Amino acid sequence: MVRKYMISFVAMIAILAMVISGCTTPTPEPPPPGPTPRTTGPWVDSVLITQEPVSAAAITKLGLNEIDIYAFSITDPDLFATVQANPAISAFTSFGSYNEFTFNPVPVFLDGTWNPFGFPQIREVINWLVDRDYIAGEVQGGLAKPKYTQLNGAFADARDRYPDLVAPIVAKYAYNKAKAQTEMKTRMEALGAYIDETKGTWHYEEAEIVVGLLIRVEDERKVMGDYLGAQLEDIGFAVTYDYKTAGEAGPIWLRGNPAEGKYHVYTGGWVSTTISRDQGDNFAFFYTDMGLPFPLWQAYVNDPEFYEIAQKLDVNDFTTMAERKALFAKALPLSMEDSARVWLTDNEGFSAYRSNVGVAADKAGGIYGSWMWALTAHFKGTDGKPALGGNLRVAMPSMLPEPVNPIAGSNWVYDMFWIRATGDTGWAIDTNDGLRWPHKFEKAEITVQTGLPVAVSTALGHGAWCSLSFSPSIAVPGDAWADWNAATQQFIPASTRFPGGATALRKSVVYYPQDIFETPLHDGSTLSVGDFIIGAILSFDRAKEASPIYDASAVASFNSFMTAFKGVRFITDDPNYGLIVETYSDLWYLDAEWQASHWFPYYNQGPGMWHTLAVGIKAETDKQLAFSAAKSKELGVEWMNMIAGPSLTILRNQLTLAKAANYIPYAPTMGLYVTAAEATERYANLDAWSAPAPAGKGHFWVNSGPFYLEAAFPLTKVVQLERFEDYPEPVGRFDFLMSP
Repeated sequence: MVRKYMISFVAMIAILAMVISGCTTPTPEPPPPGPTPRTTGPWVDSVLITQEPVSAAAITKLGLNEIDIYAFSITDPDLFATVQANPAISAFTSFGSYNEFTFNPVPVFLDGTWNPFGFPQIREVINWLVDRDYIAGEVQGGLAKPKYTQLNGAFADARDRYPDLVAPIVAKYAYNKAKAQTEMKTRMEALGAYIDETKGTWHYEEAEIVVGLLIRVEDERKVMGDYLGAQLEDIGFAVTYDYKTAGEAGPIWLRGNPAEGKYHVYTGGWVSTTISRDQGDNFAFFYTDMGLPFPLWQAYVNDPEFYEIAQKLDVNDFTTMAERKALFAKALPLSMEDSARVWLTDNEGFSAYRSNVGVAADKAGGIYGSWMWALTAHFKGTDGKPALGGNLRVAMPSMLPEPVNPIAGSNWVYDMFWIRATGDTGWAIDTNDGLRWPHKFEKAEITVQTGLPVAVSTALGHGAWCSLSFSPSIAVPGDAWADWNAATQQFIPASTRFPGGATALRKSVVYYPQDIFETPLHDGSTLSVGDFIIGAILSFDRAKEASPIYDASAVASFNSFMTAFKGVRFITDDPNYGLIVETYSDLWYLDAEWQASHWFPYYNQGPGMWHTLAVGIKAETDKQLAFSAAKSKELGVEWMNMIAGPSLTILRNQLTLAKAANYIPYAPTMGLYVTAAEATERYANLDAWSAPAPAGKGHFWVNSGPFYLEAAFPLTKVVQLERFEDYPEPVGRFDFLMSP
């Protein structure tokens, strides 16, 4: 049965005894004791998230007490001054957001139009055409710094490890408009383009080249887009300006087929939601098809040497810091020659909020990027300390711009903000240094090959939960799951994948508490080992051609994963722990805390449980929906949205079929871990939960986090979260992350 929840603020009732000297009036019976204040879950009762695309309007609303938090990194110096002058508003500064120009990499569009930016040698020229110092100083008023590479200047790789590698790139690609014009002429003519003397614009095969700029309007990127357009016009390009919000632009550049030619350049913006202690994987993410399962990424074609180096850095395929530096020394220049993105600025923005509010904001990601905001957000009492209860009002520049599903749904930070509040991860991310703390598990034991430069931050207390040891050789057990047979739907043991035996550079052993499988889910179900097992299956299955949900856009990242992965074991019969997960891999990190492979059911784009995923799997198997944008384009079906839109009718129909058949996905394997009784209960709970309101919630977003999704309204841009009353963790457990 679905549990129903009431939202209430619980307060202690002080009972005063009446003692009146000489009074003969009977003493009244004391009232019954009041309810005990709750001790678990988040501080606040609910969160209402709405859209406000204009930062200045948001600051006004904060001053008028119409909202409590504006979850965005603002870089407008005038607005910063306004905030500083108002004691009712506070600001948290962060440095994890950044801007760039994203280029359409398709050389010839479907209509035959020639795209100069489909050639890396043309994209590279734009580096000389844009004045990053002007953008950072004038456009962003000094709340930004020039950015030349994918490395954030405030993070360790650029700041501490490799400033000597970044400096030559800054020198080589410094603003030089004359050089840009000369290089553009030479390179364009080499490709067969020419300047039409009558119009004074670039042409190819007698057709004028018209560069389409897709420009975001909510922030400084509008000015950046206009600036690029003016610079391109100055060197002979005809330009069109297409101004869009996030929600309007997403279907074009993100989920649209770049070969359709609806844009040449998009004004991109990103945020690192946590301090990145290792940015080596950014080369694969931003420049190759290993990045995201969206059509744009699948259109990337790279120099083979660059692709190989990007893949090595993606999985840390090196054994010494000297080898790592050598890879960076090659990757950085090659990335500039590729220039699928031309980087502009690292932003030093601020998040604004009411002064009576507290929250664990991230030093890199601010409030909207913080992984720990939901468990720490609170209103302050009269003593300045966190107080229980209250309805938090949050505004963001955009809301619900893309479909939501945990496998390959929306990657927008605006969606991920509320998604993080509805789920748990195995670990908690430190907002101050990017290290990890145990969240759902108790401890981890990490063993790495002798000689690898790995350390644990014992001075910060991490050694209490994360032990680190070294071994000259780490053998992979023969019964570890090392691959997946999509045809038989069974795991392939390491003894079969590696008949001669295998070793790994890293072994991670994560210990979950005895009561882990008593964790309640939002729909009245309980976490089970099946939620872990299906996550392991989906790590492989979608990249296998024999799978009914095979997705070509998942192959590149899977291939990179498999270059390092050696095996995993799920141990459920230890009397002291509910679950132990052993992972063997050649992927290792400089910090031991990052090595804890928890396998808790949190996917690329959010949390997911086996019964909700099963309904989605059925829908994709029947070619009615697709988890990824790329496959939805391929099949001509809806990109799966588990919270709203036409997908819900399809998912409800699939749930009816799953419930009737008591369907267990991947039954040859999942059937060993999920009983028929569990399947019956799960589908009954999901049926009640997903029923249209007011009987149910009307969606398929069921997880274990501190808040549940009450409702989502893509048209009116509203998300309503309510406190999950059965959330078992103590209130304030991670409040220490609010301190520097």
